[in-house]
Amino acid sequence: MKSQDPSPCDAIRAPEEESTPMEIVTVRPTEEVMSKQRLPYFFGVSEETSGARGISMSLVVIPPGGAAEPHYHRGFETAIYMLEGSVETRYGKGLRQRVTHRPGDFLFIPPGVPHQPVNLSEREPARAIVARNNPSTNEEVVFYDPDSENRA
Repeated sequence: MKSQDPSPCDAIRAPEEESTPMEIVTVRPTEEVMSKQRLPYFFGVSEETSGARGISMSLVVIPPGGAAEPHYHRGFETAIYMLEGSVETRYGKGLRQRVTHRPGDFLFIPPGVPHQPVNLSEREPARAIVARNNPSTNEEVVFYDPDSENRA
């Protein structure tokens, strides 16, 4: 007789999983929220919207000619998938390094790396999916003054 694996829903749950939802949660954001970085976000999966415990995922829009405030994320990683537009990301010490991303590009930003995305178009918004290993929409964003390191 062939043994059958238990359904994930029938599995014994560890104590840390007790408050994790056991249902699929659909989130359809209907309004934009201005992020700490000063960019419009549509919050998708997060602790607040779906009960996520280890991840968040949102849609970010960089308006035509727009840019985020220079910043870094304390203690968590960021992964981004470009949907539309061309964005130059300035990063590193003094934001001296630059890389351009286009639709279809995946980006990885390690914790603590200063960065500033800038939409290269003056006419079209840029859009990207942003995922972080921090479930909160109130993420640990630290503003960064690139001139402080350029003077040093």
